[in-house]
Amino acid sequence: MSLTGIFPIDKWNFKSQSIFSNLPDEEYGLLCANKQEQTYEKGEIIFKEGGIPAGIYFIKHGKIKKYKADRDGREQIIYVANTGEMIGYHAILGEDRYPDSAAALEDCTLHFIPKEDFVAAMERSPILTQRLLKALSHEFAVLSNTISVFAQKSVKERLAIALIVLREKYKDDAVAGEPVQINISRTDLASIVGTAKENVVRFLKEFKEAGIVNSQGRKIQVLDINRLIEISNYTN
Repeated sequence: MSLTGIFPIDKWNFKSQSIFSNLPDEEYGLLCANKQEQTYEKGEIIFKEGGIPAGIYFIKHGKIKKYKADRDGREQIIYVANTGEMIGYHAILGEDRYPDSAAALEDCTLHFIPKEDFVAAMERSPILTQRLLKALSHEFAVLSNTISVFAQKSVKERLAIALIVLREKYKDDAVAGEPVQINISRTDLASIVGTAKENVVRFLKEFKEAGIVNSQGRKIQVLDINRLIEISNYTN
């Protein structure tokens, strides 16, 4: 089921998928000259906050959590990046260290592009620079929207929004004719919502009893997306 007209999903998802699409051959060749394919197992760290960036990552397959951790190691997941998206480029554009950490939510395959190649392609390609600036602008709007909305919502409403957004991210993995399955730990889900794991478990049980979701282990199926949107109390 499409969310068009019933939930503004674009306000919750980054748009880095098309940055490399249809670039001139020369610029694309620069980007791919020393490209490396890397695999990460679920839970494996890709980069850590404060680290010095050596390049950028294009997600060939899988999902990556971008998060910040406090002094006690408690995580706040700020975004889940999906297949086709790029991560790690903000630090290079800002000539700074990584502002957050990234780890695999599931087994992932990434393409690593060295910093020097990325910068060389960017300096040569006005198209790439324009797309990067557009993507950065949209990402800022997404993060601002998330912070603003979550600050005003109850835990139950935030969980409903998180499930709506995650369902959209897992749609491409679904088998035709079968419900979309969100595969995420309760700990990570609580980290997205910004609450204790116990609250997520309690509200998921409530949603399940109401026939809104079904769950088994890590896997959550959204059975009634319209009811979730009602609970989220967020439609624009």
